[in-house]
Amino acid sequence: MSKIHVSTTVNGDTVEYLCDPRETLLDCLRDRLNLTGAKEGCGTGDCGACSVTVDGRLVCSCLMLGAEAEGGQIETVEGMADGEELHPLQKKFIEYAALQCGVCTPGVLVAAKALLEKNPDPTEEETRYWLAGNLCRCTGYDKIIRAVMDTAAEMREAS
Repeated sequence: MSKIHVSTTVNGDTVEYLCDPRETLLDCLRDRLNLTGAKEGCGTGDCGACSVTVDGRLVCSCLMLGAEAEGGQIETVEGMADGEELHPLQKKFIEYAALQCGVCTPGVLVAAKALLEKNPDPTEEETRYWLAGNLCRCTGYDKIIRAVMDTAAEMREAS
């Protein structure tokens, strides 16, 4: 099967890659672009470990074909920090110890960032609902929710 040439933007940088037409975006990010933050937890879109944004929309990259990214704007966990300066969510996840094994963490961070961009003042219920697609077997979620809520409050105060 012939490869497909894809030109897209990932974390603000124009990138190109060749992919098999059946290859997922997750595999393209990890294997073609060496962006290994997004993880394959389930391969069926149920766990959220592979969450990225495409054109501002939160997606499970295991359910999207790499070829479908043509011309799109993709944001991954690798694009959250500004050089050495961590995103406020990343700082709060460390402060609250809202991570353990790290498999779900990149997807949760991307999803939480997408939430705060859409709704800078979410309720706890809205935050829990938004992050319901991201499964974590280690933290019990409370620390994650507290970190997101505190980040939202700090980001509102700063603006």
